[in-house]
Amino acid sequence: MSAMSPAPSAAPPPALADATASDAALRRFLHGLPGVDAVGLEARAAMLGTRSIKTTAKAYAIDLAISMIDLTTLEGADTPGKVRALCAKGVNPDPTDRTVPKVAAICVYPDMVATAKEALATGGGQDVKVASVATAFPSGRAALDVKLADTRDAVAAGADEIDMVIDRGAFLSGRYLRVFEEIRAVKEACARTDGEDAHLKVIFENGELSTYDNIRRASWLAMLAGADVIKTSTGKVAVNATPANTLVMLEAVRDFRATTGRQVGVKPAGGIRTTKDAVRYLVMVNETLGDDWLHPDWFRFGASSLLNDLLMQRQKLTTGRYSGPDYVTVD
Repeated sequence: MSAMSPAPSAAPPPALADATASDAALRRFLHGLPGVDAVGLEARAAMLGTRSIKTTAKAYAIDLAISMIDLTTLEGADTPGKVRALCAKGVNPDPTDRTVPKVAAICVYPDMVATAKEALATGGGQDVKVASVATAFPSGRAALDVKLADTRDAVAAGADEIDMVIDRGAFLSGRYLRVFEEIRAVKEACARTDGEDAHLKVIFENGELSTYDNIRRASWLAMLAGADVIKTSTGKVAVNATPANTLVMLEAVRDFRATTGRQVGVKPAGGIRTTKDAVRYLVMVNETLGDDWLHPDWFRFGASSLLNDLLMQRQKLTTGRYSGPDYVTVD
């Protein structure tokens, strides 16, 4: 089943249903997960980051990375004009080269979803998704009814994907069942009666979770609650996606599929700015998960500036030289 196909249910897999039967059971399950060897994890992430790839593979990797981007604008100063321009860039990243693939999605605030949907529909981007942050992004500090209203508004406006943030305060204080039930409620708010449900990406804010063990626990908790994709960060804090904290999540989705048969996607976000960064993550996905996850349905980059560097590196491979600064647009 594609990650972009309707998820059958947000209920935990039968084999793990007991793990979410109570707060005590969920705590017991999450704290019973194998501990993360921080030294070994960071060494493996660093080792994978040194892998070199041939020119032909690099050309493929650049196009794959472009097709995996959630092209993002999440600023208080966003305007309909800025969102339309971003949509045009997502559909046609390089107006001089029609062979450049489209991005996977445009990611905006809920009040810009309708603008993005219209711009994509009229600009040849019907197959580009619209993702919306929700649930009091980026802090997650709001009452549940406010978070659900935020989600329903985005879904009603046409959002294909919802990027929610977990309640880190509840998670860090050990109130795991509260976090689980909130994710389940948001998942239900993604439902549509007249079409495909919006897909749910669950953001952990890894930089605030403090330990790799917590990132592993958050990964399993979100997947048990029905997340379609697990996401590292909001991009709004000092520490966002890193190779090591993303590797914890990649290993979690691998183990979750081995246990349940259900595949879940991963989205690192924040701080991924260069082609070298993107290739490092793709190598890590390939070495940890294999080809099954090397597709925009299963792996995304949350980024705003990455696309420009990918385009410049792509042209360098094609022509042997870099263009001037006017070659790419400044978002």
